[in-house]
Amino acid sequence: MDNGIELRGTQEKGEGVFATQPFQVDETVMVGVIDRELDRNHSHASQVGPERFVLHDGLVPKVNHSCEPNCGIRLNTSGAHDYVARASIAVGDEITFDYAMRNYSVDHFAARCRCGSHRCRGRITGWRDLPAERKADYHGFVAPYLIEIDQALAARRDGHG
Repeated sequence: MDNGIELRGTQEKGEGVFATQPFQVDETVMVGVIDRELDRNHSHASQVGPERFVLHDGLVPKVNHSCEPNCGIRLNTSGAHDYVARASIAVGDEITFDYAMRNYSVDHFAARCRCGSHRCRGRITGWRDLPAERKADYHGFVAPYLIEIDQALAARRDGHG
């Protein structure tokens, strides 16, 4: 179904999506397709707007979180999430993204993150809980509505909204 990727078992996280071909920085790794609208946020929900959640079709829901991901999010013309390489990806590498790149809040995962990254935050969090330097590091690889939510909240705090 998806070119250049396949579903495989992982050591500690169940299933994951792995590269069967190399990808370069800024190359689209997976094209998102919305399966259906959801009425709330949950562990497989993708936030696609300030108050809108969907379930993606295909292997997108199987992509695991990492606190140091090799992919980021870009919205496509249908409003779904495409996964775009933010680092070079070799054949056999697991495709990962930070769940904070798509969801403003994440409250439905176990207390301990299992990504194994040397930059691991210790738990899976949403965009609202990321430190400013991590948000800056993800520039160009996050859903634009997350930045809009931050700007709206900042304007309200400053008395401009």
